[in-house]
Amino acid sequence: MVFLLATAAHSHAAQQQHLATVRSPDKNLQYIFYQTTTATGGRQLYYRVNYKHKPVILDSLLDLQLDNHLSESSMALNIDRHKKWFDNLAITGNSTTSHNASWKPLHGEQAEIPDNYNQLTVNLVKDDNPDYAMKLEVRAYNEGAAFRFVFPENPKGSYYRVTQENTEFTLPVETKAWFAGWAQAPYKKLDLANWPDEAERPLTLELLGGIHVALLEAQMVDYSRTKFKLSKTKPNTIVTAMHDPADLISPFATPWRGIMVAESAGALADNSHFILNLNPPSKIAQPDWIKPGKIMRVMTQTTAAAKANIDFAVKHKLQYVLFDWKWYGPAFSFDSDATKVAIPDFDLPAIIKYGKDRGVGIWLYVNQQALLTQSDSLFKTYKDWGVKGVKFGFVQVGSHRWSTWINKAIQQAADARIMVNIHDDWRPTGEQRTWPNLLTSEGVRGNEEMPDATHNTVLPFTRYLAGAADYTICYFDPRIKTTHAHQLALAAIYYSPLQTLYWYDRPEMENNEPELAFWDKIPVSWDQSKVISGKPGESVTVARRSGADWFIGAITNNDARTVNIPLSFLDKGRKYQATLYADDAAAPTATRVGIERRAVDAASVIEARLSASGGIAIWITPEAQP
Repeated sequence: MVFLLATAAHSHAAQQQHLATVRSPDKNLQYIFYQTTTATGGRQLYYRVNYKHKPVILDSLLDLQLDNHLSESSMALNIDRHKKWFDNLAITGNSTTSHNASWKPLHGEQAEIPDNYNQLTVNLVKDDNPDYAMKLEVRAYNEGAAFRFVFPENPKGSYYRVTQENTEFTLPVETKAWFAGWAQAPYKKLDLANWPDEAERPLTLELLGGIHVALLEAQMVDYSRTKFKLSKTKPNTIVTAMHDPADLISPFATPWRGIMVAESAGALADNSHFILNLNPPSKIAQPDWIKPGKIMRVMTQTTAAAKANIDFAVKHKLQYVLFDWKWYGPAFSFDSDATKVAIPDFDLPAIIKYGKDRGVGIWLYVNQQALLTQSDSLFKTYKDWGVKGVKFGFVQVGSHRWSTWINKAIQQAADARIMVNIHDDWRPTGEQRTWPNLLTSEGVRGNEEMPDATHNTVLPFTRYLAGAADYTICYFDPRIKTTHAHQLALAAIYYSPLQTLYWYDRPEMENNEPELAFWDKIPVSWDQSKVISGKPGESVTVARRSGADWFIGAITNNDARTVNIPLSFLDKGRKYQATLYADDAAAPTATRVGIERRAVDAASVIEARLSASGGIAIWITPEAQP
């Protein structure tokens, strides 16, 4: 492929020299790359992105800052003296390829995921040092674009230190951002000005005209976490913000910078597989031991309480129970041994056997201190005990060191056939495709903090673009700030192949509420999923199919509203039975959830009148054939 000569100037001080483009398979999205030379002779890389011929990312800088002088000095190599590492990169050529495939996840929101893109690869080299080569890889999907920098093996063995990333995302005027300053923060809809902190990723943006964009980071397994900050010099511009330098050995690639683009918030959420496609396929050869399921936490850690929770799990078709922190001693102490029970009246071997005999698996919480000191043998010990999974707690996140550590710990768990749930401030970047034993992670403001209903309507369009989240759904706890039907519906709206239910609840809180049948029936892995309607901060309706059955959840924000749910996704010509679980002040239970059954088909539309902070959960199953 050859470069097209461009005559337009990038600015009065920089001449645009080279241009190359790549389009998505459906031709709607276009990524345009070019290089400029400044008046002082420095070179800069730029890009822009158009969707249906409209700009969604305006002219934006592509840049890394590297400082390899210590490695170069120690190995008697030429020391790079350029103020900006990209200043003397020369383009030596480019090429395009296409990829058209699909793959089947072990567990997911869809039974099969499309993986179709066109790729542009631009080859660059420092014009005074041929040992320093680099490629810019760009993928254009129908769902968005992604790019990264790839560094081939250095023949002289120089080590690389990436000190800063300065890649820009310049947005059209009046773009709004759904800002969250940390992984478990509340969301605020802000202008691209005066942010109180760096923004978490994914970062969902609303453009004029309804276009939605999400900026995300993918395959961040050997690098420093990169959030988003505002440019100090360029209006309406977001810039990547590395947590700390990354020390790397070639060959390596930086994480993908993803730009999802859709015509609505719902369409954006429907494309949540985008981040998975930017990660390698599964490295687990025989994954038959990875079993998604529903789980509850044992609030009182005694043998008797454990058995009561296991009995509750059997009754309500939960697959797992969790023993949370401090079962092995003070969780923040390196003196605590995560292979020894440190609380009285807690016969863990007997509990594990009791669960196994009843088809309920055991998960154990382990804090980072114990994981750091014991992970080389800990997971194998747990496998020998019969434990099914480990919840990582209070993990250190952000730095290059801790990013590589947590990826190694996930692999160590996989080697021992242990499933993983990572809690607290860590967010996935698509690793669960490569390591499907990573069932879920927190990195979400869920019911540990008891957010309000408005917050809950934002999450499907923001946090869940990164993948499964452990929201820790509650039901009986009096602190919930929504109705009970709202909580029921969350199990259908929020995807997690390890779905925590009854988070703050105890078996004795139950009074045989009939609506719990919805949670009893609902699975956690799906053949088909679709956002029916919704807008962040207002409402969301999601439908998911497992086999022939459909499960629907709809919730509103803090205000009452009516939502219409068309059932056109049902098979035409087939009759179904729908069971509706909705807020009903006249219901005879303390939870005030009414149950209605009605015949439906593909032509039916369910009018759901949602109470303030309310919701509706619906189970649809085919009628028996005559």
